[in-house]
Amino acid sequence: MTPRIYYLSLEFYMGRTLQNTMVNLGLQNACDEAIYQLGLDLEELEEIEEDAGLGNGGLGRLAACFLDSMATLGLAAYGYGIRYEFGIFNQKIVDGWQVEEADDWLRYGNPWEKARPEYMLPVHFYGRVEHTPEGVKWIDTQVVLAMPYDTPVPGYKNNTVNTMRLWSAKAPNDFNLQEFNMGDYIEAVLDRNLAENISRVLYPNDNFFEGKELRLKQEYFVVAATLQDIIRRFKSSKFGCRDPVRTCFETFPDKVAIQLNDTHPALSIPELMRILVDVEKVDWDKAWEITKRTCAYTNHTVLPEALERWPVSMFEKLLPRHLEIIYALNQMHLDRVAALYPGDIDRLRRMSVIEEGDCKRINMAHLCVIGSHAVNGVARIHSDIVKNSVFKDFYELEPEKFQNKTNGITPRRWLLLCNPGLADIIAEKIGESFITDLSQLKKLLEFIDNETFIRDVAKVKQENKLKFATYLEEQYKVKINPMSMFDVQVKRIHEYKRQLLNCLHAITLYNRIRCNPSKSFVPRTIMIGGKAAPGYHMAKMIIKLITSIGEVINNDPYVGDKLKVIFLENYRVSLAEKVIPAADLSQQISTAGTEASGTGNMKFMVNGALTIGTMDGANVEMAEEAGEENLFIFGMRVEDVEALDRKGYNAREYYESLPELRQAIDQISSGFFSPRDPGCFKDVVNMLMYHDRFKVFADYEAYIKCQGQVDQLFMDPREWTRKVIRNIACSGKFSSDRTITEYAREIWGVEPSATLQLYYRHRPSAPGKSLP
Repeated sequence: MTPRIYYLSLEFYMGRTLQNTMVNLGLQNACDEAIYQLGLDLEELEEIEEDAGLGNGGLGRLAACFLDSMATLGLAAYGYGIRYEFGIFNQKIVDGWQVEEADDWLRYGNPWEKARPEYMLPVHFYGRVEHTPEGVKWIDTQVVLAMPYDTPVPGYKNNTVNTMRLWSAKAPNDFNLQEFNMGDYIEAVLDRNLAENISRVLYPNDNFFEGKELRLKQEYFVVAATLQDIIRRFKSSKFGCRDPVRTCFETFPDKVAIQLNDTHPALSIPELMRILVDVEKVDWDKAWEITKRTCAYTNHTVLPEALERWPVSMFEKLLPRHLEIIYALNQMHLDRVAALYPGDIDRLRRMSVIEEGDCKRINMAHLCVIGSHAVNGVARIHSDIVKNSVFKDFYELEPEKFQNKTNGITPRRWLLLCNPGLADIIAEKIGESFITDLSQLKKLLEFIDNETFIRDVAKVKQENKLKFATYLEEQYKVKINPMSMFDVQVKRIHEYKRQLLNCLHAITLYNRIRCNPSKSFVPRTIMIGGKAAPGYHMAKMIIKLITSIGEVINNDPYVGDKLKVIFLENYRVSLAEKVIPAADLSQQISTAGTEASGTGNMKFMVNGALTIGTMDGANVEMAEEAGEENLFIFGMRVEDVEALDRKGYNAREYYESLPELRQAIDQISSGFFSPRDPGCFKDVVNMLMYHDRFKVFADYEAYIKCQGQVDQLFMDPREWTRKVIRNIACSGKFSSDRTITEYAREIWGVEPSATLQLYYRHRPSAPGKSLP
C-alpha cells in the first residue's frame, strides 16, 4: 500500500470554497440552473461567502493548490494546519494609508468544516525533564487540547475526497483549577483564554521572522497534535506489523511521508524523535534513521531576515525536552562534519544548528536540512542558490539530498473557475483533457495564426476587462478606461518585490504626458494591490506613495484617460480571481535572486497576460518555455547583481546620470505628490538613495526602455494576441499537478496513478477498520 502524505503548513490560503466544490464535482451547471429556477443569481450567492484567509501569500496559497492537485491525482494526502479564528487582516485604505481590521471570518459559521471532538488530543508545554532509569520523562507540563476540524478537499471529477484537518486550541476543563488557583474560580475560568489564544490569529508577516513566544507555541501546537494523529493512524492501520507489545516502527517511513512547508513545522523533527525514543522506546540511532527517512523540507526564501532563528532561552522554558534532543542531534551532526573536515572550526560554526553569540539561537533551517532526506527549492534558479550559497556547506556534505521542485498552480481554480470564457474557447479547440493535463495546452500552438481563435482570445480578454471595470466602479466608485492597457502588479508589498520601480515608471509616464500633452500615448491603467505587514514601516510608506501618486495623476486634466494609477484595496484570493483574468500586463520585477519562485506570475501567464519581468524565480522557466522573445525580460541577472555588490552599489550615480529618474525622485522628495505634508516620503527617498538592498535605480533605465517595447506591441493588437496565445500554450509546465507528480515520485516514493489509487482506497475494508 502506498504511503500516506502529510503536508504540514502553518498556512492554507484557501479563499472561497463554494464554486471550487461545484467545479470539482462537475455540478456547476446543474447548481446554476437550480438556483436560477428559484429566482436567485448564483454569482450573487458566491459573493456572500467569506474568504478563508488562513495565509499571507505565496506559501499559504501554494499549500491550497497542492491540496487540490493531491486530491485530483488520487493521492492519500492530508493537509494539517491551524484553524485560526482570525485570518489575514482586512485592509482598508484611509487617507491613502493602510488600516488593518480583524478578519472575523467565522462570524456566521463555516459550513465546510466538521468538528471532530472524538479525535481531540493533548499538547504539552513548559514543565521539566527528568532522567530516570526507565528513560526520560517530560513532567509538570501545562496541557492544551487540540480540537480537529475537518474540511473536505475534492479532487477534480474523480470520486476522491481528501481531508484538510485544522487544529483549534481548547483549555482542558481543569485548566488553572489545580492546587494553586483554588481560591479564585472566576479568574481561573477567565484564564482559559490564555490557552485558547494559541489558535486565535495568523501572524501577518510574509518573508519576515518575528520571534514571538506565541508563534513558537503555534508551531509546536500544530506539530504535536499532527504527529499524534499520524502515529495513531499508523498503529490502527492494517499494515503496522502485529507486534503484541507495541507497533514496530521499521516500516514507518514506507507508510508515512511528512512534507514540511518551510521551517515553520520544523519541530516535527525533534518531536518525532521524542515520541520514538521517550514514548515508544525505539533505539536513538534507529529513531534518527526513521525520522530522516520520513521528513522532507521545502525551502521558500533566501532572504536572511525571513530565516527562523529561535532563542535557546525560549526553548528552555517552553520545550525543555526538545532543546535536549536538538543539542544531541547537533552534536551527532557536528561530530560527523568534524570527522570529514578535521580542524575546520569555521565550517563547524557555519553548519551548527545552534548559533553562538550574545543570544544563542536555534537555526531551524539547519535543523530541517539535517533531519530530512530531501531538501527542495521552489524554482530552478532558487534551488541553485540554495545549493551554491544558502546551504552550500550542507550541499557539499550530502549533494543527493538537494532537489528542485518548481512551483505550480491548480488549473481548476486559476483557469476553469476564474476564467470560464477562456477555458471554453480552449476546450472548443483541443477538448477538455487539458484540465487534468495542462501540458496539452501545447496543442494551441497550431492555432497561433488562426484568425478566429485570435479574435476569440482577444474578445474574452475584453469581456473580462469590462467585467472588472464594472466591479471596480460598483465597489470602489473608480471609473477606468476599459480600452486602456491593464497593467497589474498584485502581491504582498515588500521592498524586494520593487513596487517602487513600478511607481517610478508611473511618474515617468506622467511627466512625459505633461511634457507633451498632444502626443499620442498608449493609454494605461496601472493597478497595484497587496497588503503590508502591520509592523513593516517601509511597506506602509510604499502604499501611501502609490495612493498619493494616484491622487495627483488621476485628477490632472492634462492626463485624462491616458493614465490612471489605482491601488486595489484588500487584495486576497477572491479579488485575484477577478483581476488576473482581466490583466494585459503582469509585473514580476523583483531584484534577480530574491523571489524564490512566484506563483502569481504563472496565474497571469495561463490567463492571457504578457509578463514584464526580471530573470528571477520561475520567470526564468516561463521564458524558457515560451521563448524569451515572448516575455518582456529586462534588467540585471543574478551574476550582474553579484558583480554590482562586489563593486559597491551607488544609487547616486544613477540619480546623477538619468534625468527622468532624477526628476521623479525630486518630485517625491519635494512633496509634489504630498503637498499637504512635503516631507512625507523622506524615509522612502533616503532608503532609495543611501541603503537600497534591492537596487531599484540599477534597473530603472532598462525597465523604462522595456516598458516602451510593451507600448509598441500593445499598439498592434493582433501581434499582441499572438504572443498571448503562445504564452498560454506554453504555460502547461506550471500546473501544480506536474509539481505534485514530481514530489510524489522523487521525494515521497509514490506513483500517482489515479486508477490504482482508487482501487485501493475504495476497496471494502474489514468492519470497524475504516480510518478517519
